[in-house]
Amino acid sequence: MGNYTLECLQCKSEYQGDYRLKCNNDSSFLRANYSAKQLALKNTKGMGKFHDWLPIHKQLDTEATPITYKSEELARELGLINLYIGFSGYWPERGAFIKTCSFKELEAHPTMQRLTEAGGKALVVASVGNTARAFAHVSAMTGIDVYIVVPRCGLPRMWLPEEPTDSIHLIRMAEGNDYTDAIHLADRIAQSPGIMPEGGAKNVARRDGMGTVMLDGATTIKCIPDHYFQAVGSGTGGIAAWEAAIRLRSDGRFGNHLPKLQLAQNLPFTPMLNAWNAGRREIIPEIDMPDPKKNIDEMYANVLSNRVPPYSVNGGLFDALTDTNGSMYGITNDEAKEAKALFESLEGIDILPPSAVAVASLIKSIEAGNVSKDDVILLNIAGGGTDRLKEDYSLTKIHPIANAKNPDVPLEDLIQPDKYLGAGAGILDFDDGECER
Repeated sequence: MGNYTLECLQCKSEYQGDYRLKCNNDSSFLRANYSAKQLALKNTKGMGKFHDWLPIHKQLDTEATPITYKSEELARELGLINLYIGFSGYWPERGAFIKTCSFKELEAHPTMQRLTEAGGKALVVASVGNTARAFAHVSAMTGIDVYIVVPRCGLPRMWLPEEPTDSIHLIRMAEGNDYTDAIHLADRIAQSPGIMPEGGAKNVARRDGMGTVMLDGATTIKCIPDHYFQAVGSGTGGIAAWEAAIRLRSDGRFGNHLPKLQLAQNLPFTPMLNAWNAGRREIIPEIDMPDPKKNIDEMYANVLSNRVPPYSVNGGLFDALTDTNGSMYGITNDEAKEAKALFESLEGIDILPPSAVAVASLIKSIEAGNVSKDDVILLNIAGGGTDRLKEDYSLTKIHPIANAKNPDVPLEDLIQPDKYLGAGAGILDFDDGECER
């Protein structure tokens, strides 16, 4: 049925392609197996051109897609010959039209369509901001109800290039809560009738949507890159790149190797980096993130913060790094800010903090001798073009409908039980202020 099935990576159970998020037998990831073993690009302008390897039946109708180009100025500065930039954001001069300026939109489009194809009518998502903005944008485009839970520091990222619609229900968590707290509240909301969870890394639509960065890179370069650089918070983007590369290797036209995953976390919050450097599959909280909320508050790119990342799970980031002989880097705030200034001055487009962390990791890998000057490198600039977008669009703020003091707040005290969970106003000392960073 359809263009794909789902296979459990541990017990090998197979399921029909629907909105399933987990195996009946274990906690391992499911992976999409597509009927098309070679990628045939569709004649469309957006990410729908990768339809053969997206877990949806109807082709996507969106301009949003990653673009890949060969760097000249940054490559020259760093002494590289084959540096390619995978850019996900708004840069119309290069054909980039992701209006939320983040590759999280690549997750949102197929996830929302997969939801509707399975008969779902409302979705709940937790985010520090970029994912929330992406799902809100797709909700505004499609009218699909989405309930979004963000910590207070995510509010400045809650804007849209269009007027918000009644289908967007934003719930703000009070100061002192972080992304993991938002996840816990979203999980509770997902237990309510009519609401489906977006699933995070367990959702193949999210992973394969982000995997289009690798697909666009390989089809543009005409080969699988030797190295793939990205900043990670949950690691899902790294997993997505790995899975896309596995499919490209099986395709047979792009090479028979996997790219070395070169992934970075923003110091001082680096639980996956700490576990990986220690050679451990398991993250030990008291060792790898002893004071998480304090460390997250000190991050430059605080969207790269997840206290429960899919690192240890079968098919998760540990496996991706192991299979690709990957590396991880810790990037300071100053290193990221310097890299941001360098990239913007040379490439001519503004980038988001996570992208700056990725650029800094490339610089650090060169200094460490981990790449050669003629290696084929794909640098994932996972978000950028916000300043450029403001030249063409007036951005509109999304206002919360409710405020949650903590992830255990009674849902009946938070929102009124109207349509799905209700679009009514919340209580609990509502205050639409923004945190300072």
